[in-house]
Amino acid sequence: MFQSMRYVYEVYREMSFSRAARNLFISQPSLSAAVKKAEEQIGFPIFDRSTNPIQLTELGKEYIRAVEIIMDVENGFENYVSDLAEMKSGSLVIGGTNFFVSYVLPPLLSRFTAQYPLVHVQLLEATTAELTERLGAGTLDLLIDNNVLDQGLYGRKTLQQEHLLMAVPAGFASNAAAKNYALTAADIKAGLHLNTRITPVPLQYFKEEPFLLLREGNDTRERAMNICRGSHFTPRIKLELEQQITAYNLSCYGMGISFIGDSLIPNVPEAANLLFYKLDNRDAVREVNLYYKRNRYISKAIHAFLDMIG
Repeated sequence: MFQSMRYVYEVYREMSFSRAARNLFISQPSLSAAVKKAEEQIGFPIFDRSTNPIQLTELGKEYIRAVEIIMDVENGFENYVSDLAEMKSGSLVIGGTNFFVSYVLPPLLSRFTAQYPLVHVQLLEATTAELTERLGAGTLDLLIDNNVLDQGLYGRKTLQQEHLLMAVPAGFASNAAAKNYALTAADIKAGLHLNTRITPVPLQYFKEEPFLLLREGNDTRERAMNICRGSHFTPRIKLELEQQITAYNLSCYGMGISFIGDSLIPNVPEAANLLFYKLDNRDAVREVNLYYKRNRYISKAIHAFLDMIG
């Protein structure tokens, strides 16, 4: 059908079967047969062959208008595909919890939008559970999270490794017994907690203190509980919270002990009234990943963002 339309349109442009045939690199009888077949399919003649040069019939004029609309749509789509290939257009929807959207994504997005200014980027901030559901449904392109998602369903690219620390209000009496293990925010920023010569703290010093944990189902909550169980105690939970940054801020005000990723510390004001402790547990180390759904078309924008982080 589309081939016939192009044949008819070339005859219209030239108003000559012979010239149109030369332009199309086919014989004139073949072109005439193709146009005749198109006329038979619609049931009316497109060209008035009794004139010299030939002219369009009234129906032929409508046919050409329709062909031009179709060609315009087709050309527009081809241009769109070309722009996508060159990253002159497209979209990218990235989701994360408050911490990742506020502190981890901004420098990445700044680099990406500087390189691809015409790609429309949308950020979604929600809980991990909500964002994972969106990723599975296909309404989210990328999810940045420190949770572990099903590798059969989701591909991933590791952004960084994160170490959980225990953040303890400086006014807690338990710090006196643990003073040889205490680190400051400046120590964490300097990466001192990553030094193998720095000894992890025995958690028994803190078992009677109040804890601020995230709600059940959160990866940090599960890891915190495993770390405490590994030290043979169940934490006294004073508050259950949604966000790590909220737990950190409440710890700054002396409300309780929280478990904080070391990636948070460089991104918040330095808290002089908090002490930090290195933890000796495999659950204290995790990866921050960018997740995407497997078996789904991966757009140029998604590829470009993943490639950008190395």
